[in-house]
Amino acid sequence: MPDNDKNNGRRSGPDGPSGPGIPRTRLTPWILIALVVLGLVAFNQWFSTASRQSIDLSRFYDLVDQGKITGKVTISATQVSGTYTDADGTSKSFVATLPGSNYDPSTTLEPKLQAKGIDYTGTQPSPWFSLLASILPLVLLMGIAYYFLFRRVGGGAANPLNMGKNKVKIYDRKEMKTTFSDVAGVDEAKEELKEIVEFLKNPKKYQRLGGRIPKGVLLLGPPGCGKTLLARAVAGEANVPFFFMSGSEFVEMFVGLGAARVRELFQQAKEKAPALVFLDEIDTIGKGRSGVMGAGFGAHDEREQTLNQLLVEMDGFDSSKGVIIMAATNRPDVLDPALVRPGRFDRQVVVDPPDLRGREEILRVHARGVALDPAVELRMIAARTPGFTGADLENVVNEAALLAARREKNSVTMEELEEAIDRASMGLERKSRVISDREKVRVAAHEMGHALVAHFCENLDPVHRVTIVARGTAALGLTMTRPLEDRYMATEPELKDMLAFAMGGRVAEEIVFGEVSTGAQNDLEKATQIARAMVAEYGMSDKVGPLSLGRDDPNAFWQQPKISGETAQLIDQETRRLLDEAHDKAERILKDRRQLLDELRDLLLVVETIDGDDIEAYATGTKRVPDPETARREQDERAAAAAAVALRPATAAHTRRAPRPVIPPAPPLPAD
Repeated sequence: MPDNDKNNGRRSGPDGPSGPGIPRTRLTPWILIALVVLGLVAFNQWFSTASRQSIDLSRFYDLVDQGKITGKVTISATQVSGTYTDADGTSKSFVATLPGSNYDPSTTLEPKLQAKGIDYTGTQPSPWFSLLASILPLVLLMGIAYYFLFRRVGGGAANPLNMGKNKVKIYDRKEMKTTFSDVAGVDEAKEELKEIVEFLKNPKKYQRLGGRIPKGVLLLGPPGCGKTLLARAVAGEANVPFFFMSGSEFVEMFVGLGAARVRELFQQAKEKAPALVFLDEIDTIGKGRSGVMGAGFGAHDEREQTLNQLLVEMDGFDSSKGVIIMAATNRPDVLDPALVRPGRFDRQVVVDPPDLRGREEILRVHARGVALDPAVELRMIAARTPGFTGADLENVVNEAALLAARREKNSVTMEELEEAIDRASMGLERKSRVISDREKVRVAAHEMGHALVAHFCENLDPVHRVTIVARGTAALGLTMTRPLEDRYMATEPELKDMLAFAMGGRVAEEIVFGEVSTGAQNDLEKATQIARAMVAEYGMSDKVGPLSLGRDDPNAFWQQPKISGETAQLIDQETRRLLDEAHDKAERILKDRRQLLDELRDLLLVVETIDGDDIEAYATGTKRVPDPETARREQDERAAAAAAVALRPATAAHTRRAPRPVIPPAPPLPAD
């Protein structure tokens, strides 16, 4: 690999007191000589002062009166010095400080010395020493400012002229071991990028027919979907150097640094062609240069100069040389139009969150080095994680492995994976949260109302789990459903059943306690949003008609009314009608099954968590609802057995790592 210091824009120097990699200039010896001279002068002054005894002026007058002053006395503007004879006959040097500037030695001190016959002389301080004493603090302050301003702020450069040097990270061919086999769940994006790989490997294949490979490839998608991983995989597949730099690294406090770094980045890429340059978070420097409010809001000259230089560099190089520019962003709406026009970032590849099959493939990739139990069904885990990105799924697998290790298990089971999903989506369990028995009964009735309504609504996903264990910051209980497939649209009957499901908890409180509580606030908020969207956006109201009136932008400074007052009133009435219909449907379901609601509520109070399969068995009558006391005893026995296993000393069989199971491929999904 080439010299890192050169690639990072730093000039290597010999190792020395200043550390490796810091350049030596011609002024360095003279600076050292000046510092040594200043040090010697300061040491001489200190030594001459420290060798003399400091006495009071009154004692000096007493010594003069007693005739103990020997030798010549030296008088300056601020002090008087000389030698005197001590009581034991030894001679000592002394110095006494004179009073302020109004003191005149000629009126008091000199006559006293003349009367005693003591020789005296005057002295003046050296102007050079005074000059050095005044300049030395200033030189020290300038040196400290130079060190912290230019060396610290300038990204480690040794002098201001090197501050524009690039901080790009270069990965050589031997270091890039990421390939397309490490990327899963984004098959369409991989197919689009395979052409880039082929061009980097064999550019003449496309040039012989007059084709021109795109100069820039823009990866669009939410955070965590694998945009950076895809770029690394392209470089690894093509076996070319990988230049990585974040958009925030271009912009610093000094104007012109970003443009200089762009120029050097492209120069280095041309020298190492074929190569791949990847700019992460390009929206940092690629935001639009004008808008409704003009350049007065959010404008930044340094960022705009960096963007201008990037546009010029992309126009000034030929992709036939083998240099491909890739960039990633999760905010394509704020990019400048000049950045995404043809000729610059010609190709835009969308990296969406994975679907059901994609999530299963991602889980298989991340589970390669994890000891999974043979009973683990990754397809079930993928079905439980709609909307999860690749980073979320990696976190789920890692959390499950940590939980299994904490519980002294030999492999990761479905229990740990389910717990990891709950942690990732809803937060940690809050078993330490103290809830009174009265509130606990209300929470159990509320959650069981949700579960029964979800089970008896034919257009909803099956219930996965019901729990009254608090999670996160606000949830006192949860009712989870398990999607059977990914859905990208919803029908009117499905939305109405979702409204009934949301109203199930509040209705259960009305039936059991005859009153409602604040626990249904979040349910009402979600139900109101769905009902209003059905009326005002989806055209699912006969009175309002097939209109899509949109929604207000919460980030806008000023909202212009989009609908009239009469239409707004009609939308409110239709929203209320949909919510009332959902309330009535949930009420019919729960009143017809009041006994089942009470039995499951009492059971939930004891076991705290009931799985969806048990809910279905209890609701269909294939399984009898157990007595709460019996369920409590069984739960205590299981807890005692688990504690005994945890306290059992580990043996060789327990410490041996379980082999990684061979998981058969998933069956193909049915065609739409």
